[in-house]
Amino acid sequence: MLPLRSFLLTAASLTILGVMAQTPPRIWNIKTVLPTGVTLDVKAFDKAGKQYDVKALENGDTHVMDVKAINGATMLPIKVLVSTDAFLPVKAIAADGTLLDVKALDANGERLDVKGVAQAGHLYHIKAIGPDRALYGVKAISPTGQMRDIKGVQVDPEEVEAVVQGVKVAAHVKALPHATDSDGDPIWNVKCVQPDGHVLGIKAVDKTGALHDVKAFLSNGDATVLDIKALIQGEQLPVKVLVSGDALSPVKAIGKDGTIYAIKAITADGAKLDVKGASRSGNVYNIKAISANGEQMAVKAISPHGLFYDVKGVKFTADDKEMDLNGAAVRAHVKALPQVE
Repeated sequence: MLPLRSFLLTAASLTILGVMAQTPPRIWNIKTVLPTGVTLDVKAFDKAGKQYDVKALENGDTHVMDVKAINGATMLPIKVLVSTDAFLPVKAIAADGTLLDVKALDANGERLDVKGVAQAGHLYHIKAIGPDRALYGVKAISPTGQMRDIKGVQVDPEEVEAVVQGVKVAAHVKALPHATDSDGDPIWNVKCVQPDGHVLGIKAVDKTGALHDVKAFLSNGDATVLDIKALIQGEQLPVKVLVSGDALSPVKAIGKDGTIYAIKAITADGAKLDVKGASRSGNVYNIKAISANGEQMAVKAISPHGLFYDVKGVKFTADDKEMDLNGAAVRAHVKALPQVE
């Protein structure tokens, strides 16, 4: 029989999953924004000219929202594709691998290309291309006027991020919070924030009990999606949420040889508190440090200038297992993201 605490955690997790499954997503509109402030519709078109709406879907969290081409009950993923072109194509992908064009529509009904025009770290900047190669921002706008940036997100540094229905994908198109960092600090601290506002250090722990720093890193000017790494023996090791049958998902650093390192919050008296993927909202796992009495405490990346980002586990696929990494089954990638309302 499960202990009471484990039973309650499992029941709570099942309840959350049930609510996620039953609650329809909140729809955000995708628009191109001109320098004058005027907005243009963004649509997808199949080869027959059939038009699909392009929308962002809010499923309980707005850190990382899916962007889909929608026509009735059909919802198609939109991706940045692998290409040798200077600007990478942005397409919707049908179940049979057919590609749909993604376009912005100007006031005269002319179709403007939507492309991945430049890469910074994990991100491709997605723009609509106007006359004389003018570049216009593409945004998700909520019914109440909130805004998110539309970006192509690449987890791995490889040219091919994924293969979807036989199509080579360079990046996943998502709606992300606008980067709030303007200082460009390359390395941020990762801390547990206690209810009184004081913080605890987050460390990786090896088999001998030695503690190793865990930091957030900007990558090539990308201030939106920061990598979380453990610094062990001169190497930067990725931190991931792992596949598990536990109610709270383990958060671990993974060595190149497959060694697993625990991630802990360290109290003033040296006690080690678990750090877990405590719950899921949409595409993110909420990363929490668990106190001795079971209280869940926030984990944040804090810049040297005092800016706070949320530390989250991020998913880019619908499968429970996101990938295998050095023999470890990964459920989500741990990243630091700008805070949202």
